[in-house]
Amino acid sequence: KEANAPIYASEDIRNIKKIAEREDTLELLANSLAPSIYGHLWIKKAVILLMLGGIEKNLKNGTHLRGDINMMMVGDPSVAKSQLLRAIMNIAPLAISTTGRGSSGVGLTAAVTSDQETGERRLEAGAMVLADRGVICIDEFDKMNDQDRVAIHEVMEQQTVTIAKAGIHASLNARCSVVAAANPIYGTYDRSLTPTKNIGLPDSLLSRFDLLFIVLDQMDPEIDGQISEHVLRMHRYRSVLDGGDGTLDGSSQYGREEEADAGSSVFVKFNRMLHGKKTERGRKRDTLTISFLKKYIHYAKHRVQPDLSDEASEHIATAYAELRNANSNAKGGGGTLPITARTLETIIRLSTAHAKLKLSRTVSKSDVEAALKVLNFAIYHKELTEMEDREQERERELERKRKAEHDGHNNESAGLSRRSKTRSAHGAETTAEDATAEAMEVDEPPAAQSAINISPERIEAFDSILGQHMRANHLDVISIPDIERVINAEAATRYSRPEI
Repeated sequence: KEANAPIYASEDIRNIKKIAEREDTLELLANSLAPSIYGHLWIKKAVILLMLGGIEKNLKNGTHLRGDINMMMVGDPSVAKSQLLRAIMNIAPLAISTTGRGSSGVGLTAAVTSDQETGERRLEAGAMVLADRGVICIDEFDKMNDQDRVAIHEVMEQQTVTIAKAGIHASLNARCSVVAAANPIYGTYDRSLTPTKNIGLPDSLLSRFDLLFIVLDQMDPEIDGQISEHVLRMHRYRSVLDGGDGTLDGSSQYGREEEADAGSSVFVKFNRMLHGKKTERGRKRDTLTISFLKKYIHYAKHRVQPDLSDEASEHIATAYAELRNANSNAKGGGGTLPITARTLETIIRLSTAHAKLKLSRTVSKSDVEAALKVLNFAIYHKELTEMEDREQERERELERKRKAEHDGHNNESAGLSRRSKTRSAHGAETTAEDATAEAMEVDEPPAAQSAINISPERIEAFDSILGQHMRANHLDVISIPDIERVINAEAATRYSRPEI
């Protein structure tokens, strides 16, 4: 029924069900997708869900709801975007690769040509039509002409190519997932600009992508050391294979396994060059073989068609409303994608794909939560830190700071109200010593006392300017002199050092 469909042995089915029962199924498959690429765990998770896809629906009124997931990566050069596209080409049952510079609109959709012998007009399918029921990978997406990019709008949402040329009227199916990789508009990502300005693509096109990842080449000595260690291990691992030594812990299974081996191995045998050091808990990192990964994805994609449960539906509706609200309140550009009704369908598709991954017949709340983690990572470009634990810790720290500032403002307001009541009770006879005693009873820190005369408007303006500066420059810590310089450069009225 499908090209390149694998052949399953009974042992394969048992192993697939065993992997599906694991709690870390998505992470395991993501780490097995491209072991030679360091990091990018969330993008790899998104690729796994993309290859599984949601459920396509054709309603009785003629409406087509696509099940395929579209994804785009935008970022600095040399961050493994093209390597990830190659990994998809290696795993997906049907994948077609093209580049923006070497592709035209008709080359991607369909063209009308003349037969040299008979002179008759005929249709020639483009790359997206040929990738029907598969994946099309478009590298250098930013190098395409605007007119050529417009040609793929219909394909990405309606999944058809409509032709009305030279007396030929036809509609061709192009039910494929689009994975695009592009560089920012200025060549490298400018952190002082919003994601939308860096990407430089129209919202009408961006909204058709379910996920858009910002991939940055950040300068972090710790991460740089880990990347260099990983790359060197990969070179040493490959050099042994290229030398023809097939006894390297049986790791000749990594790459192409023999098709004749019906009950193929599930895991790549542990090799220090491939897997590196053990995890913090002392366990070795599991990596699935390429052949088993292909079988798992094909089996999970076609085996079950999950239905949305009531609990999952309510959770999706609530999450979508929160995303819309957060996007409308965001200052300084918001996320990478516009939050539209298509985002709601994105959550449904990702949740359904995760349910397929777990071989579940219903989409549960846990599937929705897993999908929302991937979506939030894509929208709010947390790729800036690369480390999930680090990012969560920083988010918690910022939340604690905001709460402390909020409590400080409340204490300050309480102190002011108490002092005003004291003055009204004692009249004009209240002395400076009495006022000082009142203030000491409130038990406020000196910083709060020095800031008691700041109006709420000035505090709000201060928070707005400082918050926008820290978001634009991705700062977690900033010194007092820098705060003074930034605030007074933007503020209408100068802030003094005691006020800051």
